[in-house]
Amino acid sequence: MDWSQQLLLLVISLVANILSALAGGGAGLIQLPALIFLGLTFSTALATHKVASVFLGIGATIRNIREKRLEKHLAIFILITGLPGVFVGANVILSIPDRASEMALGLLTLALGVYSWLNPELGQTISSAERSRSTYVVGGVVLFLIGILNGSLTSGTGLFVTLWLVRWFGLDYKKAVAFTLILVGVFWNGAGAITLGYIGEINWNWLPALIIGSLLGGYTGAHLAIAKGNRLIKRSYEIITVLVGLSLIFH
Repeated sequence: MDWSQQLLLLVISLVANILSALAGGGAGLIQLPALIFLGLTFSTALATHKVASVFLGIGATIRNIREKRLEKHLAIFILITGLPGVFVGANVILSIPDRASEMALGLLTLALGVYSWLNPELGQTISSAERSRSTYVVGGVVLFLIGILNGSLTSGTGLFVTLWLVRWFGLDYKKAVAFTLILVGVFWNGAGAITLGYIGEINWNWLPALIIGSLLGGYTGAHLAIAKGNRLIKRSYEIITVLVGLSLIFH
């Protein structure tokens, strides 16, 4: 890859990760197809994308850490319930056909955007409802299943986590996106990258441009999310979910 292709990759990564950090997921909508278009096989592109997406989380974490808005016990709960699913998903993805799962994920992702759009006040404020034991049991099971999707599929699973934290745990969009970018971006994607790197192949020569774009995009998108608030985040989330859904369906 020459310098002009590296520059193109940097621009693509920057745009993809700004949008992803603003909406709480979806960087793979742009970044993964670009890697394949530029010559990587699907499995290598997926593993390389997973590594780069960790730096999206790091960039967003640098910006969000000053806000001190994460609930420690909920953060630990998301890691404990989601990480096992990531390892399961990453270990099965390279051995099964992915077209049917992409179609199903696309339809479900599209439904997330429509659901959010049909509920204008969803995620605009933090719910004061008490979280019961059953809340955590059901919430943990769903996070485990989303973790499997995160480890096994290419794009949009952070969007699932964002909406689930809003709908089930009562967070507003701003707080839910912060959770997603830090916990899913760094830890879930990190686990997936390690697993896919071990059983597959990572293209290390392409990573510098992707990492720079991910760091800058993650920080910039997180800053916009914090500065502009829930309304912009919600609208960005709805646009990205529809685009990711349509992309997966018509891939």
